[in-house]
Amino acid sequence: MSAEFDEIDRRILNALQADASLNNNELAQLVHVSAPTCLRRVKHLIESGVIERRVAIVSPEKVGARLTAVVEITLDVQAAERMSEFEALVAKEAAVLQCYRVSPGPDFVLMVQVADMPAYHALAHRLFATQSNVRNVKAYFSTFRSKFETRIDV
Repeated sequence: MSAEFDEIDRRILNALQADASLNNNELAQLVHVSAPTCLRRVKHLIESGVIERRVAIVSPEKVGARLTAVVEITLDVQAAERMSEFEALVAKEAAVLQCYRVSPGPDFVLMVQVADMPAYHALAHRLFATQSNVRNVKAYFSTFRSKFETRIDV
């Protein structure tokens, strides 16, 4: 379901995507509305699920998570129950930052951030090698991150 936004909502969303640490008064001033209006709008955007959460973006290299892997997973059995089981398994793993069901091609694509290759091998053993329903794993390792963005154009 797509939400309807007016220009004020768009300005609020764009400003918060650039800097979610803005307090309400700073945000209101930036988007040219009163503080009470801004607070009401942000509250509505949160309650409606448009704003899922506010987070800090951490530099992987500075916290020791230097290896980024994009991993394609194909399951042996693609029944809904088995797909959900795999999703529940990867949801518990902190190193898996994103998990997507995809089509056509593999069943899942994972974005993984780990310290190094031994850490990736340990993760691969836990999530893939020991799972009887995982048929194929194909991993791509990043050699350089040329762009990373979290902002969605609204």
